[in-house]
Amino acid sequence: MRFTLPFAAASALLALSACNSEPETIVGGGTPDDMAAELANAAPVELPPSVKESKTYRCKDSSLVYIDWLSGDKSANIRTEKAGMPTLVKAEEAGKPMVAEGYSLEGSQSSITITLPGKGSQSCKS
Repeated sequence: MRFTLPFAAASALLALSACNSEPETIVGGGTPDDMAAELANAAPVELPPSVKESKTYRCKDSSLVYIDWLSGDKSANIRTEKAGMPTLVKAEEAGKPMVAEGYSLEGSQSSITITLPGKGSQSCKS
């Protein structure tokens, strides 16, 4: 017991001596943002459309077409194979035919008329 008390006191003093006794200063503001004016005057960013609905259509020649209807009703992705690369078709206004090079799509989610490269126009139903 005789050695325990001085040892505990020395440990406590050692722990307190490790603390910084100077007050901590916090400075607000930081460095100025060089792009603040450019960001404030930047045009709003339009996000790409999301997939609204995906449907499979059976056409008159018994082929299948996979359509991903995108939000905004002005664009869609066309695939001729389930895991194939999509082709984006767009229209200037909602309700107008959506076109891309060699592709044309018009109609609704239940019945469409589609033109594919190398094939004529045909109707398809979901």
